[in-house]
Amino acid sequence: MAPPAQRSDAPTLSDLRSPEPARALATEALGLMRELYPLCRSITGAGLRDTLRRLAEIAPFELAEVPTGTKVLDWEIPPEWVLREAWLRGPDGELIADVRRHSLELVSYSRPFRGRLSLAELRPHLHSDPAHPDWTPYRTSYYRDDWGFCLPERRLAALTEGLYEVVIDTALVAGGLSYAELVIPGSTGREFLIYTHACHPSLCNDNLSGMVAATLLARTLQAESSRLTYRVIVGPGTIGSIAWLATHRDVLPRVDHGLVIGLLGDPGPLTFKRSRDGDRPVDRIAAHALRGFPGARAVDFSPYGYDERQFCSPGFNLPVGRLTRTPNNEYPEYHSSADNFDLISAAALGESLQALATVLSVADRNLRYVNQQPYGEPRLGTRGLYRAVGGQHVGDFEHALLWVLNQSDGTRTLLDIAERAQLPFDRIWEAAAALSGVGLLRAV
Repeated sequence: MAPPAQRSDAPTLSDLRSPEPARALATEALGLMRELYPLCRSITGAGLRDTLRRLAEIAPFELAEVPTGTKVLDWEIPPEWVLREAWLRGPDGELIADVRRHSLELVSYSRPFRGRLSLAELRPHLHSDPAHPDWTPYRTSYYRDDWGFCLPERRLAALTEGLYEVVIDTALVAGGLSYAELVIPGSTGREFLIYTHACHPSLCNDNLSGMVAATLLARTLQAESSRLTYRVIVGPGTIGSIAWLATHRDVLPRVDHGLVIGLLGDPGPLTFKRSRDGDRPVDRIAAHALRGFPGARAVDFSPYGYDERQFCSPGFNLPVGRLTRTPNNEYPEYHSSADNFDLISAAALGESLQALATVLSVADRNLRYVNQQPYGEPRLGTRGLYRAVGGQHVGDFEHALLWVLNQSDGTRTLLDIAERAQLPFDRIWEAAAALSGVGLLRAV
């Protein structure tokens, strides 16, 4: 597949740190989400594969397949799920559920079944959410030999006695698990890993928002000249990250930072979940970068959630955090048909893209420097870096110059200096760039 052409008007990572370019990219993201929404994705199968192929038309992902039966850590790649049709009709012929109408109406990974059942026989295979009687819940049976349908509680309560016709034309076959990966080389071999899950069917926030954000971010990063190498992976939740970890052990020592992303379009505040250790560079970078976003918060690690729990399992203990808006299970629409386009907005998705760009930008520029004139203060005025008229209170930039010079002994990063000086990272970076430009700093 030929690499997608980079549009001449495509925003840069620096652009995306501003609200308007990020909002414009979010509008493009919403269009792509509408295109992908109907596909019936699962942890394997055509819906997942077709989704990844479409994303590879936007950023040049390479699609990988891990064959059924492959041992991956303590797991095994399951049979591939083939879905042809699935529906349920009532005694009067009324269509009660149909996967073609909405992909949530079939329990994901349902095994094949055909027959006529009484309502009593059928009920154990019907799933609803009484707390939200008009919503269709999302249910799965990945690792159970079972089948079922999901429907609103109001529809379930209205079912009458009689024989129901069930057709689930599926198959579990020897196939493979698909994921997409794109490596964008930087000037060093040190890596920033981004992972998002792609196994959910017609759910907007969880996790079309993560897939599309990762893809558009990957396209943006392709046009950058970065210090870090970026590795962007889109794959199934849990089994996908486990399969990737099992087959990429040689890559892991190069990972300096990582983010699992998802749930990026809802109206809740940005939420960063810290890595297992809680004090890795990515934890400090994210905390600093998110200070500019109203209501943004950081929460401690827990071994519950998304794929961060695989990357942060004790044997790997990678420096990987997670960025979402409202976390999983903490908004009512989670894992239901109400997780639709009414829940998400371009404004929220744009702010999420802006936050991601800010985190990556800080990580990429967080260098260490050595002061080349460390004995006393060098003369900044003669180098054009200090105001000509004395006696005035120095501003942020002059303060930043002095802090960078004083702290740059080769052991402290620019983020270390920004935190100690209580100045924005960008101001510290500007000072370091200016000092480097006149030969007063050398990057380590």
